[in-house]
Amino acid sequence: MDLLSTIEAFPNVAPLEGLDRAWKWSLNPVLHFAGALTSDGTRLLQTNQRGKHDESLAQAVLTFARDHEKQLIGEGRFIGHADAFGFPGYAFDAVAAAVPAVHGHHKAQNPELTAVTHIVFPAYACEFSGKETLAEAEARYTKMLRPAEIGRDAVPFVKMRFDNPRTGGGSTNPGRALTYPKILLQEIPQLEDSPGGFVEYENREGAVHHIEWSGTWVLSGESGRREMSLEELLSFTEASLR
Repeated sequence: MDLLSTIEAFPNVAPLEGLDRAWKWSLNPVLHFAGALTSDGTRLLQTNQRGKHDESLAQAVLTFARDHEKQLIGEGRFIGHADAFGFPGYAFDAVAAAVPAVHGHHKAQNPELTAVTHIVFPAYACEFSGKETLAEAEARYTKMLRPAEIGRDAVPFVKMRFDNPRTGGGSTNPGRALTYPKILLQEIPQLEDSPGGFVEYENREGAVHHIEWSGTWVLSGESGRREMSLEELLSFTEASLR
C-alpha cells in the first residue's frame, strides 16, 4: 500500500507542526488523532486522544516514539515501552506502543493500514512488565489503561490469586491473573480472622509476594517471611507496585 497517500486521504488531515512526516486529523470534537511515519517510512506511529485534547503532548509523544523506535516496536513485545519520557503538566514517565494484533485500529476501513500501524501513548513505567502475553496486552490496552485519556492516573501492573474461606471469595483462574491494584488492596484486609486464606500477587518485575493471616499479618517472598501491621503491609504493597 502507499502509506503516505493513505494518510493524506484521512478526513480533516493536516500537517502536525514541529515534526516532519507527521499529521493530525479528527473525526469529531471528541476524537483526535496524530501520526508520524517511522524513520524508514514503512510504518505509522499513531497516537489517539479522547475527550481532553493536547496537540503539544501528541507531538511530544510521537517525537519520543520515533527516537525510541527500536525499543518500542522492534523487540517483539505485544506492548513495548520506553522510560524517561516527560512533558510539562503531566505525570507520565514513559511512552508505550501497542502492536496491530492488540489495538486493531483501522481494521474495519483499511486492514492493510492496521498491519503497519503501532498505537503509541503516554504512560507510566509501572504499568508494564515487558512479558505480557497477547491476551494480557489486549486486556491492558482495551480495558484497563484507557490509553486515549491523557488525564488518566497510573494503573500499575499486578497479577493476583487469592482465597478467603471466611468470605467465600477467591480466584477462579488456575494461576495469577491481571487485576487492578485497588482490588488487591481491598482483599488484603479481608484476610483477618480467615485461617488458611491468602493473597498472592506478582508485580511488574516478576517479584511474588504471599500474604496470610496467622493471628497477625505475615508477608512471605524473596526476602523471607516477616510479620507486619496491616498499615505496614498495605504501604509495602503499594510501594512494590510502583
